[in-house]
Amino acid sequence: MLVFFTSAAVLILEILAGRLVAPYVGVSLDTYTGIIGTVLAGIAIGSWVGGWVADRRDPVQLIGPVLVAAGAAALLSPPVISALGPGVARSGGGPAGIVLLTVAAFVLPTALLSAVAPMAAKLRLTSMAQTGVVVGGLSAAGTAGALLGTFLTGFVLVGAFPTRAIVAAVGALLVVAGVVISLTARRRPRPVQIVGLFLVAALSQSNSSPCEEETAYYCVAVLQDPARASGRILLLDNLRHSYVDLQDPTHLEFRYSRLFAQVIDSTMKPGSVRALHIGGGGFTLPRWLAATRPGTSSTVLELD
Repeated sequence: MLVFFTSAAVLILEILAGRLVAPYVGVSLDTYTGIIGTVLAGIAIGSWVGGWVADRRDPVQLIGPVLVAAGAAALLSPPVISALGPGVARSGGGPAGIVLLTVAAFVLPTALLSAVAPMAAKLRLTSMAQTGVVVGGLSAAGTAGALLGTFLTGFVLVGAFPTRAIVAAVGALLVVAGVVISLTARRRPRPVQIVGLFLVAALSQSNSSPCEEETAYYCVAVLQDPARASGRILLLDNLRHSYVDLQDPTHLEFRYSRLFAQVIDSTMKPGSVRALHIGGGGFTLPRWLAATRPGTSSTVLELD
C-alpha cells in the first residue's frame, strides 16, 4: 500500500510540474520532455540510493523520515519555481531553462518517494523463494498507484483545485504519513526536525502564484503594458493572448486584429450594420467597432 501511494504521489507531482512551470517556459513538447526526463532521473536516483541504504540500515527506521523529507521537498517545489522562474523566463527559457526548473523543484521529492519501494522490498523479502512474488507485487502496486495518480490528477484534480493547493495537500499528507510511521516505529522527531518542518511550511506559503486566475487549462494574468500606461495584456501561461487599451478602443495592438480591421474597413458599407464576432479574449474588435462605427451592433459568440 505504501508503494502504491508513493508512486501515485510521484505522478501527481509530475503532471502538476507542467502547470507550475508553464507561466515561465510555456507548454510545449520541450516542456514535457524536460519534465518526464527529470522525473525519470529522480526515480532512477531514488531507487538506487534507497536500495543501497536499505542494505545498510533498518528500513523500518528509514521509511518514516524519508516520507517526511519527501513531503517537505514537495512543499518547497512551488517556492523554488517562483524564485527561479522569472530569471529563466527573462533568459528565454528553452530546454536548458525547462530542465533547470524541473531539476531544482522536482528531482528531490521524486527521488525520496522512489526510495520507498526498495526499502519496502527489503522488508517484504524473507527468503529467496519469494523474490519473484514480492518484487512483482511491488512493481504492480507501484504501477497501479502511478495510474491512479495520473488519471486522478489529469481528469479531476487539475480542473477542480488550484495547482499549488494540490501540491500543498500532497506534501502535507506525506509529512503526516511519515510522522505517523515514525511514531509507530518508536522514532520520535527531534526538536530541530520539528522546527525545520515549521520553516518549510512557512516558506511554502510565502510565495505567490503568477496567476490571477487559474482555469482547467491556463494560468491567467492581466498585465499593464510598460510601453503604454492604459494598455492591458491578457497572458495565458506565458503567451500574450489579447490586448485592450482602456482609454483608446481604436488602438489595435496585434497584427491579426489590424488585418481584420482593414478587411472590415474595405468591405463594410456606411450605415447600420450587424457584425458577429466569433471569439472572446479581450473583446478588442467589438470595442473597436463600437468606437469607429457608432451605429454598429456587435454580437460576440465565445467559443472557449
